[in-house]
Amino acid sequence: MKILVTGSTGLVGSALVSELKQAGHTVCRLMRPGTKAEGTGANEGFDVRWNPETGELGAAAVGAEAVVNLAGASIAHGRWTAERKKVLRKSRVDTTRALVNALAKMAARPRVLLSASAIGYYGNRGDEILKEDSPPGNDFLGEVAKQWEAEAEKAEALGIRVVRVRFGVILARSGGALPQMTGPFRFGLGGKIGSGRQWMSWIGLEDVVAIVRLALENGAVRGAINVVAPEPVRNAEFTAALAKALHRPALFPAPPFALRLVLGEMADALLLSSTRVVPAQLEKLGFKFLQPDLERALASMLC
Repeated sequence: MKILVTGSTGLVGSALVSELKQAGHTVCRLMRPGTKAEGTGANEGFDVRWNPETGELGAAAVGAEAVVNLAGASIAHGRWTAERKKVLRKSRVDTTRALVNALAKMAARPRVLLSASAIGYYGNRGDEILKEDSPPGNDFLGEVAKQWEAEAEKAEALGIRVVRVRFGVILARSGGALPQMTGPFRFGLGGKIGSGRQWMSWIGLEDVVAIVRLALENGAVRGAINVVAPEPVRNAEFTAALAKALHRPALFPAPPFALRLVLGEMADALLLSSTRVVPAQLEKLGFKFLQPDLERALASMLC
């Protein structure tokens, strides 16, 4: 398959591009004006001009059979000021709208669009078990995710199969959330966040890539998919497993008031909220997780 990928330089994008090429697919990275990416040689596929501001999509995109849309500014980079919220929304909602509009202009359209979303879609839901048909939350992340997915769904009207992948907390040896989490523990200052009772829905990067490949290659997969491991854990359990993997204590809990003082609204949305998500659709598909167990996953990543 010839596959177009936005967000190809991020954690998931970089791993996915490598995996898709090894599987024999032709990968075309959609690159914004002024973006520089390493590894653009013959063995790395090639880059295609992409300008979300104007909707311009380079001619090299012709003949693409699939599109993976992973674009979106980091939600954990800086406080959520009004200006930062605009960036977060625009980089997801507006970019996806521009991409679908560009696909609509193609004479031969791709068969499938896989578009990123996140379990922030559900908001803070306590102990409620959340499946793909659970309603969205009404906080900032829930509203953004709902709009983000709505723009992707418009491609269905173009005859394109749409898969909306709701990513949980992605754990990887390098990059993503894990290196930031391990910092305090390495200095003996780690501990649970707040009460530690909030649910965390996590997944290993290897499983993320495998799930994206499944969604691309299996024509029966469509709609929303929760990309999370089968066993969510409470923050206190996650903390204990992380401390064990690092051979460090977990003695210093982070109080909510201090987190809110430093991070503002982002503290509640990313650290203190409880989102107990299960991969119901993946289980129906019979997907076999490579890393279903948190302790083993962390041990393999941190050894």
